[in-house]
Amino acid sequence: MTTLWWLSKTDSPNADNRRVLKPYSPSMRRLLRDGYETARRPSQHDIGPHFRRDNGGAIPPNLLQVPNTRSSDEYFRRCRAAGLPIHPARFPNPVPEFFIRFLTEPGQLVVDPFAGSNVTGFEAEKLGRRWLAIELNADYIAGSRLRFDEAALSSAPLGSAAA
Repeated sequence: MTTLWWLSKTDSPNADNRRVLKPYSPSMRRLLRDGYETARRPSQHDIGPHFRRDNGGAIPPNLLQVPNTRSSDEYFRRCRAAGLPIHPARFPNPVPEFFIRFLTEPGQLVVDPFAGSNVTGFEAEKLGRRWLAIELNADYIAGSRLRFDEAALSSAPLGSAAA
């Protein structure tokens, strides 16, 4: 298990659960469709008429369960072909993707001070965010560039890499 911290420079971060909603469960979809009797639940929580409002999905749990079992992907293949080392500690793409959607809006800046293979920059660019990647190891920077195809590199400059 990996603990992640997200930090904000303000007391009012741009975090918005509506950008990371999960699909409703079948029972919640049924409840929204068929209605329910307002009553006190076994949890002692009063379920009132406001509970029937469809918000477009459910707020995800605080614990993200994302497997990290990939043994080969496009990044691996491109690094091997280029003779570059593969970064040993890559986040699975859904982790930075979740936080980028949760904490930023399109066009905003995402900063990764320990970029490694630059999964964060890759996901930020896919989501229309600007990004800044900082990595000390030049080989990892070279490998991270392989995440971006020629079409992405020749389009509007959304990203950058720094040593």
